[in-house]
Amino acid sequence: MVNEERLLRVGIIGTGFAASRRAEAFNNDERAKLLFASGYDENNLTSFCGQYGVAPLESSEALTDHPDVDLVVIANVNEEHDRLVRRALEAKKHVIVEYPLSFDPESAENLIQLAKTGERLLHVEHIELLGGLHQSQQKYLSEIGNVFAANYATVTPARPAPRRWTFHKGLFGFPLIAALSRIHRLTNLFGTVESVSSHCRYWDAPEEEYFIACLCTAQLRFHNGIIAGVGYGKGEVFWKDDRTFSIHGDRGSLVYVGETGHLVRDSEEKPLEVGTKRGLFAKDTTMVLDHLYNGSSLYVRAEESLYALKVAHAAYRSALSQETEKV
Repeated sequence: MVNEERLLRVGIIGTGFAASRRAEAFNNDERAKLLFASGYDENNLTSFCGQYGVAPLESSEALTDHPDVDLVVIANVNEEHDRLVRRALEAKKHVIVEYPLSFDPESAENLIQLAKTGERLLHVEHIELLGGLHQSQQKYLSEIGNVFAANYATVTPARPAPRRWTFHKGLFGFPLIAALSRIHRLTNLFGTVESVSSHCRYWDAPEEEYFIACLCTAQLRFHNGIIAGVGYGKGEVFWKDDRTFSIHGDRGSLVYVGETGHLVRDSEEKPLEVGTKRGLFAKDTTMVLDHLYNGSSLYVRAEESLYALKVAHAAYRSALSQETEKV
């Protein structure tokens, strides 16, 4: 826990959407003081700092090492997460990091141990677990009896595909690791995974390492017998947004399209209550501050994110080997 007699001093690495939502949340909480930000693009950094009233620092390293920072928020390119988390923890800072914690499960495990040894918080954000859709699935799962199958697909067209880090193989990472929440939601609902079979395809851009589209699919076989499919696609080859999540049991199915859900049983289709997905970064941030000041429990542990990463890494190995991989 932190000293209750003074404000928690915060620095943010990154200037994008997630960083902006964090900045808003910290500025709206009287227990914290957002002091610094760093980012790759000087114009974006200047704009970000002006909007949220913070001072710019010349590098991510200057922020992780700054003596006036108690908590580092890492919300920049995926490939940098591992290195910056390690540097911040070694500088005795608390850390919030957007998933994935690392591309490599062994390194992620070492980071979790480093945080424990140094008695610092390492919080890997998974706000989708707080979202109305996931909460609805947890609420109504018992209505469909013994679950035997699920399928979760997200497809996002991008025409044209941007030349940003999210369309760069090295900076973004293997799609099901980069978009780790897809697998984490399945493991949160259904438990541990026995084996994974995965396929991945890229449509390359003219520029080296960039792609204009990707499609990644995986089939997960859980130890309890559930078979779940997960698919992630984005880019120029797709023409229509698709966000569907279906769960099938021996007494019915839960079917979600976008933010709308139905319980399907016999000839009945019952609409389901699905809460909002708005304000989740603020909720996550409040829970982190509650944990640091009061010791209250967080909604997710870093070890749970690590397990999802191990499953996603098995999918990565399967996509390379074209064989089923054990977790």
